[in-house]
Amino acid sequence: MTHEAPTTCRATAALAVAVALSLGQWPGLAAAQGASVPQTMTSTTASSDTLSAKQQAIPLIAAFMATSDLPRLNASLNQGLDAGLSISEAKEILVQLYAYVGFPRSLNALAELMKVVEARKQRGVQDAPGREPGRAIPTADALRAAGTANQTRISGAPVTGPVFDFAPVINQFLQAHLFGDIFERDNLDWQSRELATVGALAATPGVEAQLLSHMRASMRVGLSAAQLRQLTQVLAERGDEQAAKRANAALMQALAAATGR
Repeated sequence: MTHEAPTTCRATAALAVAVALSLGQWPGLAAAQGASVPQTMTSTTASSDTLSAKQQAIPLIAAFMATSDLPRLNASLNQGLDAGLSISEAKEILVQLYAYVGFPRSLNALAELMKVVEARKQRGVQDAPGREPGRAIPTADALRAAGTANQTRISGAPVTGPVFDFAPVINQFLQAHLFGDIFERDNLDWQSRELATVGALAATPGVEAQLLSHMRASMRVGLSAAQLRQLTQVLAERGDEQAAKRANAALMQALAAATGR
């Protein structure tokens, strides 16, 4: 059968705050900056009304990684691979999410993916390996420039503010590493990256501001409101009810802001 075709708690929480700040969505940041953040959420690709089976698996993989629920992570990885997720895409999801839920969970999840792939091979399943990034990642000043452009595109406006004046290095790290090193890797599209981030943040209590940021970002990279509603349904039916509630609340806030209601 062949399928062709994703520290400490304190450090993790600090990075999650920084990511929200990088998107200009931390409560009070826009007002403190005096910045005008566009309310219209632009798409980078055509929107659809439904998530594919492959897309539906991504937030589940992310949510179970975030909660260290390895048995359900195992099942969701199998579901994703069955739906056409390549091994490279699955790895990339788990690598990216270290920036949101920490290195230990990322390493444990990658070890679980290795078990899943090996077990599937033993059953005669040959999953598509996928591909590595197809373009060279910039370095030095060019890397930060690329990351800054990506950050601006995803956030909808250039990101500045008092926190970055207080600790400029955090934005340098965000621009050069998260939005540069990671988001410049083209073996996983930005919609998939946002589906993964939303899934992980929805499963994490106490990061509602960051979750709202990424609901908005999800629409900016081309996911439709209907697809994001489906994401909340997938979490409710196959994930965790509380994660689904947090995701739905963030989506309602994002839609209200987009329509000016």
